[in-house]
Amino acid sequence: MSEDLKRQAAAMALADIRPGMRLGLGTGSTARHFVDLLGEKVAAGFDCICVPTSEATARQAESLNIPLSDLETLDRLDITIDGADEIDPHLNLIKGAGGALLREKIVAAASDAMIVIADASKLVQTLGGRFPLPVEVNRFGLGATRRAVAELIEHHGTGGNLRLRETSPGTPFVTDGGHLILDAFFGRISQPEALSRDLLDIAGVVQHGLFLKMCKTAYVATPDGVKALTSGTN
Repeated sequence: MSEDLKRQAAAMALADIRPGMRLGLGTGSTARHFVDLLGEKVAAGFDCICVPTSEATARQAESLNIPLSDLETLDRLDITIDGADEIDPHLNLIKGAGGALLREKIVAAASDAMIVIADASKLVQTLGGRFPLPVEVNRFGLGATRRAVAELIEHHGTGGNLRLRETSPGTPFVTDGGHLILDAFFGRISQPEALSRDLLDIAGVVQHGLFLKMCKTAYVATPDGVKALTSGTN
């Protein structure tokens, strides 16, 4: 999918933004387009205050002079705009390929609405069919946590792989919060709510990439233009 179409999806989301709003800024290739476009509006005098979901997004926003705050200062946000790795017909999501899932979920949960911008390749009938589920875990007790997640793959999934995410062979990927990520291949996830609960019951799991009943609208870039989706429309 071309960067131009991703930018068109970001522009559609930007049209939902009003002066004075408190915004969550997502992480990833499509979200970067939104931040760039927002920066252009801010340069022209648009008033907003934003909470970034990653250090990378914070650096991008600061370079564009977008006013930033945090959730200690702002208790609620109006809208979070973010990308997704998979989107099902109910606008449930898998997120976390960029490694920012914990902050993304905290910011989205603190928002009155979540808008997703993505390309058509992210649309699926059932979550888990294309992407592994990222699971953010504590460094301490990694072996025990990994075994517990592997048991859930056997229980909920099809016995797929479980891999520690690495930046290079032998070098684990470390999140902004100092945690590690296990990429869990569950296959098609038929009971995402139950899987969510079971993962969070594991002591070493910090958070996971299932974003359930959080997204209000998705702007999806297709070769025929951008489509606005709400629950049940795709």
